[in-house]
Amino acid sequence: MNVLELREVTKAYGEGMAQVHAIENVSLSVERGALVAIMGPSGSGKSTLLTIAGSLEEPTSGEVFIEGAPLSTMSHNEKARLRRQTLGFVFQDFNLLPGLTAAENVSLPLELDGMKAKKAHTIAMSMLGEFGLGDRASHFPDQLSGGERQRVAIARAVIGNRHLLLADEPSGALDSVNGEAVMRMILNACKQSGVAAVVVTHEAQLASWADRVVFLRDGHVVDQTVPPPTPEQLVHTAQQR
Repeated sequence: MNVLELREVTKAYGEGMAQVHAIENVSLSVERGALVAIMGPSGSGKSTLLTIAGSLEEPTSGEVFIEGAPLSTMSHNEKARLRRQTLGFVFQDFNLLPGLTAAENVSLPLELDGMKAKKAHTIAMSMLGEFGLGDRASHFPDQLSGGERQRVAIARAVIGNRHLLLADEPSGALDSVNGEAVMRMILNACKQSGVAAVVVTHEAQLASWADRVVFLRDGHVVDQTVPPPTPEQLVHTAQQR
């Protein structure tokens, strides 16, 4: 079953001669348990694709489906509930709330969805333990390393019954060791929990962890690789497109 499907999605900004297409006629599907990496140069439309897939921005044309349901038919409140319950977002700058501890950051989505704080805290502690952060649960973001903060952000993104994880350069602020650790956690969420994940990255080494790699250029899908080649082959393919 496809958790995410984009059908001929276009996003245009401006009008007339000044109109610019961030993405154009992009079709993409991601099934349950799959990890798809998106590569491409700056300005190729990678981040726009994620924001549209996550219902944060509406396409100019085309349609987006989450578990078979078209986003175009959903109200503002329905989309907000979808983001709380079904979608998880991970960003390069972590987006953790500085006034909350690691455990409080992770439990927040559950509490916002109506779960009692004590139960949400218990689930958050269990999740942090799985991510090797049980002893850091009471620490605030500025007391954590970059790798720890990103692990907290991933734990927050997959807690609860999330079905789709969208990550925009999740390892961009990390060194290679922590970057690979982050990709390993995302891959584990896919294979162990059945989460579908779309990860934007410019690192061929990290993209090689994916089940499929999609290349964007000037807003168009120009190539896909299944199964993914080696990092060296990915670099060569990216340079040729």
